[in-house]
Amino acid sequence: MKSTSTARDRLLEAATRLFYAEGIHTVGVDRIVAEGQVTRATFYRHFPGKEDLVEAYVGVEDAAIRAAFEAAASTTDDPRELAEALVAGIAEDVAHRHTRGCPFINAAAEYPEPASPVRVAVREHREWFRATLEQVAAGVGHPDPAAAAGQLVLLRDAALVGGYLDGWERVEDVFVRSAREVLGLTAA
Repeated sequence: MKSTSTARDRLLEAATRLFYAEGIHTVGVDRIVAEGQVTRATFYRHFPGKEDLVEAYVGVEDAAIRAAFEAAASTTDDPRELAEALVAGIAEDVAHRHTRGCPFINAAAEYPEPASPVRVAVREHREWFRATLEQVAAGVGHPDPAAAAGQLVLLRDAALVGGYLDGWERVEDVFVRSAREVLGLTAA
């Protein structure tokens, strides 16, 4: 197995931070090179072009969310506890990590062509996310797990955008209550 380059890690860390905070197209390669403390040659050795770095950035965001789900799933075998952890995890993510909206929606907005590699990566993440939510909904006995997953995707999207625009304190209660209702975690 090939070891990870610290230069590549620095480039990805800088890109992840800058792309999320300022937007992908507003941040140039020179800035990423400077913040990553590498040379242009090193940048291009790891990423043939900026779009390759953007794809890797989307991959970093995807991997972080997948790891959070895996961590939650490793703590319990109880489907209801996992569903509660999922709702709490999304709330925690919106409150503390993704305070400027959804990195996938933001990337998709900057890459409007559906066939672009960035949009393909975003679509793959969203399909995985929806399928994972469907499994969680099935685990708690939801009568229509696919519909529940669709509702939860929309709720998360809305929470990320609403948290950014209106402040998480105005969105949190509605998101948590709505997500719990979708999953049937509240008393009828």
